[in-house]
Formats: sequence, C-alpha cells, structure tokens
Amino acid sequence: MAGRPRALIVVTLAETGGAQAYVRELVPGLVGEFDVTVAAYGPGPLGEAVSERGATFVSLRHVRRPLSPRDLLGIVELWRLCRRLRPDLVHLNSSKAGVLGRVAAWLARVPVRLFTAHGWAFKATGGRSATVYRWADRLVAPLTTTVICVSETELRAGLEARVCRRGRSVVIRNGVELGQVAAHGKRSQVAVVSVGRLAEPKDFATLVRAASIHQPAPFSLEILGDGPDRHSLEELADALGVADRVRFLGEVDDVAAQLLRADVFVLSSLSEGLPISVLEAMATGLPVVATAVGGLPELVEDGITGFLVPPGDDAALGAAIAELVGDPERRGRMGAAGRARAEAQFSIDACRSAHLELYRRLLASAAR
Repeated sequence: MAGRPRALIVVTLAETGGAQAYVRELVPGLVGEFDVTVAAYGPGPLGEAVSERGATFVSLRHVRRPLSPRDLLGIVELWRLCRRLRPDLVHLNSSKAGVLGRVAAWLARVPVRLFTAHGWAFKATGGRSATVYRWADRLVAPLTTTVICVSETELRAGLEARVCRRGRSVVIRNGVELGQVAAHGKRSQVAVVSVGRLAEPKDFATLVRAASIHQPAPFSLEILGDGPDRHSLEELADALGVADRVRFLGEVDDVAAQLLRADVFVLSSLSEGLPISVLEAMATGLPVVATAVGGLPELVEDGITGFLVPPGDDAALGAAIAELVGDPERRGRMGAAGRARAEAQFSIDACRSAHLELYRRLLASAAR
C-alpha cells in the first residue's frame, strides 16, 4: 500500500533473546498500517522471523554488543540507513542500538525517535561499563521522543538515574501469545527448564548450584540457550556432581515445544526488565521460580503463580524448586493461576495495540 508511514525498528543483535522476541511479536501488529523495516547485526533467527511476518530485514555490520571504537561506525551505518529509508519513526531496542540509534536518527532528522528499555544496561552490568551506559543514556535522553519501559520498576529506575524523563516516558508491558498448555502427566522425573543467554546478568551458576541441593524427588534441569559462560557452567555442573541431571541444550528452534514438555520454569537472573521467557512459561501453564529483580514481581505472584527468591541465593532457589518438585498438585494449581494471569493481564493483542496507538499519537504530534 502506497503512502503508509515508514517505521524502522532496530535491535543490536539478531540472536535469540528477549528484545528480539519483543520485536518479532510486535511486527504483526504494525505491518497492516506501517511499512516496517527491522535491522540487527549478526546471524540468528530474527531476520527470517520478521520477514515471515511481513517486514523487511536489514543486516547491520557495525552495531555490536561490546563497547568499542567501532561504535562510531555504527552511528554512521545507522545514519546512512535512516537517510536511505527516510523513516517517519525509528524504534530502538537494546542498550547499544538504543544509544547509537538515537544519535543517528537525530542527525538524520527522523521526526519520532523511540527507545524501549527492556532492562537498563547500567543495572545489568557493573564497573566502568555501567558508568558508561548510564552517562550515554543520560546524554541521548534529550534526543528521545519517548522512552517505553516494560515495567513500572524499570520506569522508576530510569527516572532515578535520570536516563528518562517524566512526560516523555510510558510503561507498556510485554505481551504473549496464548498457545497450548503443558500436560502435567505423571513422569519418572520432574522436568525443570530455564531459558536465556549463558552470560551475565542471567546468573545460571546460581541455578546450577541450586540443582545440587537435595531434592525430594527425581528431577532433570534443562537449560536452553548459549553464550560465553557455557563451558564454565558445564565444568561447574561436573564439579558439583550434577552433570547427569543438568543438561545444556544450546540454542533450540522451538522453545515452545520444550516448555510443553516441562513441569517447572526457573529464572535466576541478577537483573531483568519484564522477561518474555517468564510470560511464555506462564502462558504454557508452568509454575515459575524466579528472582525478585526488575519487573519480575509484577509478573510472578509469590505463592500464587510461583515463588520469588532473592538474587544470587542458591539455597533459597534450591528450596523453592524442591517445593514444586515434591508437590505435583501445587505445581498444577500455580501453573493454572499463571496461565489465567497471562491471559488477563499480558495479552499480546493489548501490547500491540498500545504500541500502535503510541506510534499514531507521536506521528500526529510531529506532523503538527
């Protein structure tokens, strides 16, 4: 359709991850009204996924995760992309793309510049990197039309750190498709599953240590995802004597199928926004054990849909897992409550509608 407004959505990497899942699920809500292009660096499933959903995918060369002098090339690359596509709106996702893309879009005079904070980088990292990201986000805040925060917790953190501003920040919580519900039949082993990149701030080391704590019934732990910490985590599992019950499956094509075969979902992160992996587990009818960080208390009702534990506490995490491993009836009740909560409060249709309405409002304001 001619005359549709153009939207450019940028995420740092094309790999599997929460920001990528957000982009993938947002695109179907936009393509009927917008000419959508998605850009990201590197190999991964995002390009094929968004192409199947009706968007154009552009592979980036210089926008990468680590902080480096190459970031200047990343700004130039995104500026050129904006000059070529002439988008009416640029929507940045993930920290590196968020900083570089806001500078590039401002230089290219894109009317509307959005950034979604899936989890502030200054909270997820430490040391010099945290300081650099905090100041970078502060410096580009004046170039930002609106910051979208995925949870009230992230909004409060952003305002306190002065990386976003009142009146130019909104909360739109992530949504999830409601698919099949896991069949909680009798198994010889309780299946516990976790999903994420094997790197900070996910803290899979605490989960592996928790798995070494005595459990009341046989169970297996499957960790889906890959990353730089995989070798050290496999060595830790071997050293703790749990290599036979902890399996590292790497990247998998169909996480949903793995969730359907599980009984319990666990997330042991040190920092989070509003993780889509937890929403997917809830939608599948799984009880969730998670750390009480970021927006997770807005997702998991402690004692109702699962358990919340302190971050980095392997004893508390192990005890919460044991509670569910040993009680199939409680697993069923919590899983059903989580599914009902996902259906009532975290609909993907509501999430898409909120983004679409924000896009329309900001474009109308820019036109005036």
